[in-house]
Amino acid sequence: MRAAPVCPRCFGSLHGPSAWSSAWRCGVHGDVPPLHTHRPSDAAFDAVRRDARVPVWTPWPLPSGWLVTGFGAAGDDRTGARATVVAVSGPSVTWGPADMLLVAEEPGIGLGAAYAGLNGPDPGDGLGMGPPHAKVDIRGHPTALWCVDSVPGDRAAYVGEALGNWLWAIAWPAEVGCLIALAEFSLRDLSDPDQVFDLPYGALSPRLHWDP
Repeated sequence: MRAAPVCPRCFGSLHGPSAWSSAWRCGVHGDVPPLHTHRPSDAAFDAVRRDARVPVWTPWPLPSGWLVTGFGAAGDDRTGARATVVAVSGPSVTWGPADMLLVAEEPGIGLGAAYAGLNGPDPGDGLGMGPPHAKVDIRGHPTALWCVDSVPGDRAAYVGEALGNWLWAIAWPAEVGCLIALAEFSLRDLSDPDQVFDLPYGALSPRLHWDP
């Protein structure tokens, strides 16, 4: 059964469209693009990349032993997906099981900030001040990411800008953030039409909202 859509900023329940409005509405954050999360499967992968208006990022190739463990998209039939999230999970060398979410979103959506544990929809002031804390390769070009210091202590979050949208990488536990800083991931956009991916799937990540 498909999960009910939720608010991308607080994961709270939404009021659906009505005769007076075509928008989905959160009681706290007003009109928002509804967030749907999906168990990992080829059907979910195809649905998310088909509707995406922003990139659908994943590390590729995946780190050794890691699997794709879920998808999410915020948007509706009118707008398409204005934010996407891909969950990947696997072993960390020292800290046991690890989870990472890769979020692409238009400014103001707030999905990356929500997963990072922040109140505001965007990273806030100070982003881009000073040298970057990490870089990822996107289409052969290094893309800068900055560590977000104000997140809860159980996770690490990095954020930057890629192809005109926010790019977030959020990892649990916090120590796994060093993988982002040191591994020099290559990110691929799963929505690119000229690519074929054979994604390895694992169990649904507990870091994605799911309310069947």
